[in-house]
Amino acid sequence: MNQYDAVIIGFGKGGKTLAGFMAKQGKKVAVIEKSEQMYGGTCINIGCIPTKKLVHKAKVALYKGLNSFEEKAAEYRQAIEEKHSLVEMLRTKNFNMLNDNPNIEIYNGAASFVSDSIIQVKTTEGMIELKGEKIFINTGATTIVPNIPGIHESNKIYTSTTIMEHTELPKHLVIVGGGYIGLEFASIYATFGSKVTVIESSDRIAMREDEDISEVVKEVLEKKGINFVLNSKVDAFENKEDEVVVNYTNKVSNEQMQLIGDAVLIATGRKPNTEELNLQAAGVEVNERGAVVVDSRLQTSAPHIWALGDVNGGPQFTYISLDDFRIVKDNLFGEGKRTVEDRKFTVYSVFIEPNLSRVGLSESEARAKGYDIKVAKLPVAAVPRARVINEIEGVMKAIVDAKTNKILGCTLLCAESSEMINIVSTAMELDQDYTFLRDHIFTHPTMSEALNELFGLI
Repeated sequence: MNQYDAVIIGFGKGGKTLAGFMAKQGKKVAVIEKSEQMYGGTCINIGCIPTKKLVHKAKVALYKGLNSFEEKAAEYRQAIEEKHSLVEMLRTKNFNMLNDNPNIEIYNGAASFVSDSIIQVKTTEGMIELKGEKIFINTGATTIVPNIPGIHESNKIYTSTTIMEHTELPKHLVIVGGGYIGLEFASIYATFGSKVTVIESSDRIAMREDEDISEVVKEVLEKKGINFVLNSKVDAFENKEDEVVVNYTNKVSNEQMQLIGDAVLIATGRKPNTEELNLQAAGVEVNERGAVVVDSRLQTSAPHIWALGDVNGGPQFTYISLDDFRIVKDNLFGEGKRTVEDRKFTVYSVFIEPNLSRVGLSESEARAKGYDIKVAKLPVAAVPRARVINEIEGVMKAIVDAKTNKILGCTLLCAESSEMINIVSTAMELDQDYTFLRDHIFTHPTMSEALNELFGLI
């Protein structure tokens, strides 16, 4: 049995960064990765990097003004090829960063716990066992595939992972789920030239946002030709030779209806990837969603076992996984002060066009918490830079504590919001009053200077 100072299960952002750091400290580290296609984790291989590459290529294709579907399909195939090349380059780079380190050994195979210190790895060559003084779980999350009749019978039904391997542009893409993943793919494929229909079980899309923001998102996407079927539940799929029949029921009228598409994307969320780990053998607790239960320092219910990234049930972002590494690093090698409570504000961006970005509380969340608030809203069409680049759709919204003048939250649905939101989050982290952004000097003409006007409306 091979013994290590640390065994890390999963090659994601937190795990790979921790492996490199511990190896530099002279520790002997084993990294276990189930798939050779996942070196570097979700973001590099099947998440933010490939999807954002397609977002960019779709926008480039749109600017070319292609007319025929055949031209658009050819552009899409080229985009998929470029996406493959980018992912392969990054995957190889991430593998070599660890594999070239003499203190790190990489094992390809499925890991499961034998005890709280022993991991069994099922490789192509058989079973091996590794013993770790410390063990870190970094297995990420996986797509939730609902138990809908016919879902496994068609090769035209995809997840967010498998659809990016499909080289043919769908003529009609049906997306099940109106959350962030579904909306991002809807925007990508509509921009490339597909007809897109989104089926959502709720009465609106982007349910985490305020209703007014959700409605503007819907209006913006509808202008791209995306059709939304709300208050509807998918009952079954029927596999045809080149098509999929989607049977669904309107939950308000109870009317049963059908849609026919040549591709279906299941975008009903993701769940922590823990099912094969045999966590009970190590005494590691999970919650009702299957996420590993951790304390504020990311330690599990078992001594000497930690969980980083999506698998611990926190926000599913690669930058949160990286910050999980910082917490573990500080508690094992530093002053032991860092905890998840230090993350006061989580920032996120959804790369629809225009981008939807938020930090802090929405208006409804702030009111639910009992804050006395001031709300400012600015149409993007009022921003000079938006006029210059001819991207005038969207809205900006700020929430401020009326008693303290502190920024409680900000939502930006506009071009370049994925960059702008970091300015707002920095001001919030520094505990600045909203007047800091109202009076800050920005270059002109930029989208960022719109923060002057937005917070000037408070």
